[in-house]
Amino acid sequence: MPLFSYTAAAEGGRAISGRESARNKRELARQLRKQGYVLTSAEVLGKNGERWWDRVSFGFFGGASLTDKLVFTRNLRVMVGAGIGLPRALSILAEQTESKPLGKALKQMQEEITKGDTFSSALAKRPALFSELFQAMIKVGEESGTLEEVLAQLELQLERSHDLHSKIQGALMYPAVVVTAMIGIGVLMLIVVVPELAKTFEDLGVQLPFTTRLIIGFGSFLTHLWYVALAGTLAFLLLLRFAVSTLWGKRLIDSFSLRAPLISGIVHKMNSAIIVRTLSSLIAAGVPLLQALDITSHTVKNRSFQESLEYAGEQVKKGARLSEALEPYGKLYPSLVIQMVKVGEETGQTSDILAKLASFFEEEVTNATKNLASIIEPVLMLIVGAVVGFFAISMVQPMYSILGGIK
Repeated sequence: MPLFSYTAAAEGGRAISGRESARNKRELARQLRKQGYVLTSAEVLGKNGERWWDRVSFGFFGGASLTDKLVFTRNLRVMVGAGIGLPRALSILAEQTESKPLGKALKQMQEEITKGDTFSSALAKRPALFSELFQAMIKVGEESGTLEEVLAQLELQLERSHDLHSKIQGALMYPAVVVTAMIGIGVLMLIVVVPELAKTFEDLGVQLPFTTRLIIGFGSFLTHLWYVALAGTLAFLLLLRFAVSTLWGKRLIDSFSLRAPLISGIVHKMNSAIIVRTLSSLIAAGVPLLQALDITSHTVKNRSFQESLEYAGEQVKKGARLSEALEPYGKLYPSLVIQMVKVGEETGQTSDILAKLASFFEEEVTNATKNLASIIEPVLMLIVGAVVGFFAISMVQPMYSILGGIK
């Protein structure tokens, strides 16, 4: 949902300004009218309130990582529980954090809160750092006087998210290192070794097989036209990144990941874990179900799961139960999800049951990633062996031809 920067007219013609999430300007005007304001101008800051310069700043120049946010939330909970005022707590944490963008934001937030802003409104001005989930839960904590309890829920949410992402990254680290090393060694061989062998074959006047000529030609291209190869590689990566950022590119990747033999099970369980954990945290904090579904749909990355939550929100708005709204997506979610949501609705313990379900799926993802690592290792060895064998045969075959001619 876009975030708008707006100006509006209050009673007596007094002008006010602020930021508010809405689907469009018409809905924004309706929301402000309920608060007694008349919209005068509005500007979209970006999807989910994220401006392009926010993405550059926090994405490429050392933004706040998930670990930074987890440490911040944990320390803030302890300080709030100890009775330290929010402005002072933010000032202390601004000095302690290792993330410069987060430290700068905390100092600004301290000044804004000292001048009369609420914590949640200060967070809403920084959507690139603090997600909708974070903003909504803090707002509920402020309004209900349970900020410490809400921070504890957020800490658990961030901790579980950090663990989940760490396990996935750990499983992918080994193949990434092997593939990178294989590409690096291959390029080095093509630039250094192959040209020397090519000179030898040329001096001897031996007839080269097609595969040998192919490798020599590729090596010659990398040696003499390396700048073209570098520019082509960069152009390909930029094009790939652009394709992935488009709606059809995301749909294609998401659809593939849900059907790929080795990773589909992990993708289903990981997204289910994120969804039920987020819903559990929001419901436990007192966020209404419709708003919780909307926030969760922005938290999960897979487009198919996003659409399922958007559909569920529409059905719940019409009066349906969440378990009924999710039934059409029985192939997307593990059957246990819909069954346990139904039990939670019947017992009135939806938040607790979703939390237990999230822990179950997180454990399942952990086991699945361990199995994936054990499967990837032999597959990589076969690929490396095939590449090395192809290279060796292609370069050794002409030598056998030379030896055969000597006899």
